[in-house]
Amino acid sequence: MRIAVTGTHRAGKSTLIEELEERLPDYRVVDEPYHLLEEEGYEFASPPSLEDFLEQLRRSMDLLEEDERARNVLFDRSPLDFLGYLLTHEESDAFDLEEWLPRIRSVTQTLDLLVFVPIEAVDRIRLPAHEDSAMREAVDEKLAWILLDDPFELGVEVLAVQGPRATRVAQVLARLGHGTGTTSRR
Repeated sequence: MRIAVTGTHRAGKSTLIEELEERLPDYRVVDEPYHLLEEEGYEFASPPSLEDFLEQLRRSMDLLEEDERARNVLFDRSPLDFLGYLLTHEESDAFDLEEWLPRIRSVTQTLDLLVFVPIEAVDRIRLPAHEDSAMREAVDEKLAWILLDDPFELGVEVLAVQGPRATRVAQVLARLGHGTGTTSRR
């Protein structure tokens, strides 16, 4: 399967992927675009600019296209993550959704499963004081809308995981047929 783990920053995506990588040794992990771009010398603004999120969106789509036929892949983030950031960015008016949506839809549909890691009522990840919690919450809400309401008719299965790390891992493994208990849409 081709699986992308998606969610706002500091929601537990990378931790979940690390655990899944240990439990699914036949899966290859593709690092998130931010880290790949940074390794290539891309310099991000602080806080990230609209162009920074556009660059991550481009890279995320390229990664899905490069590996379109590859099976057993875990992607750290999906194009929808960056769509969430772009739609909530203070300069979101400069983002032309209609221009980007056909390609976003096309590459997202190459995935078999989107694992959504939302912020929970009792936040499991401590947010450093210097980070913008309002932006994090806005992105989480936007992603929940995009993934669970499917306003862009993506047609990809979404598994929303919750609970402690071990429970989240068990939910994904159950969906993959490696255990029991799941929460999904479609």
